[in-house]
Amino acid sequence: MELNDRIRLAQSDEQELALLISENKNFILGTASRVTGKFVTESDDAWSIALIAFHEAVKTFDESQGNFYSFAGLVMKRRLVDYIRSESRFSGEMPVAPETMDGEIEDDAAESALEFAVRKKEAELAEDALSNSPGTTSMQDEIAALSDLLSDYGFSFFDLADCSPKADKTKMACARAVAAILSDPELLSRMRASKTLPMKELEKISRVPRKILDRHRKYIIAAVEILNGEYPLLAEYMSYIRKAMVT
Repeated sequence: MELNDRIRLAQSDEQELALLISENKNFILGTASRVTGKFVTESDDAWSIALIAFHEAVKTFDESQGNFYSFAGLVMKRRLVDYIRSESRFSGEMPVAPETMDGEIEDDAAESALEFAVRKKEAELAEDALSNSPGTTSMQDEIAALSDLLSDYGFSFFDLADCSPKADKTKMACARAVAAILSDPELLSRMRASKTLPMKELEKISRVPRKILDRHRKYIIAAVEILNGEYPLLAEYMSYIRKAMVT
């Protein structure tokens, strides 16, 4: 069976997907090593990030995107650079091979704190699926409970990685929107009843442009539910919103 045929099969067959991943471990590890500029093993975080990126590449690939390995390599590179940038916020360093910073990765690809948590959890779940040893941490319990709640709104916890604000100005705009809902019981009640944002009223009260509210709707809803519920670990990623609520 040709590679493209196997990829199409793996997109709907989890056993074929697991086999494809297993057969390409050296490619995944090699890509992670090149991007990070150091030798990567399966015990490193970079392996986990590259693994979930390869999984993502398989699920989203189609032949119009050219060669699969070129496409998968680019997806892994982007995810790894996102991860390294997120880590560098805490360490003050960016241990990334210079050749990876060649302009292909946009500056706004750096993840927000919550987006980073989503990506990390995706990687953990991918490894759990391969090892058949699901985790039982408190964070996982919070994510499971939140995902169940967010399903009523028509999206999941893992959707947040693609709609989290990155620029500081946008983050603060979203914070104002979240604060406006949390400080207005009627607005909160309407959001929960309709399972969407009350856009017109929220735009007026928070003075956040409709464009931002539309683009980051899922993030704002999730942030409201996290801060208004029993999610102490996830709430730590929302500290900047708490500050906006008291200023």
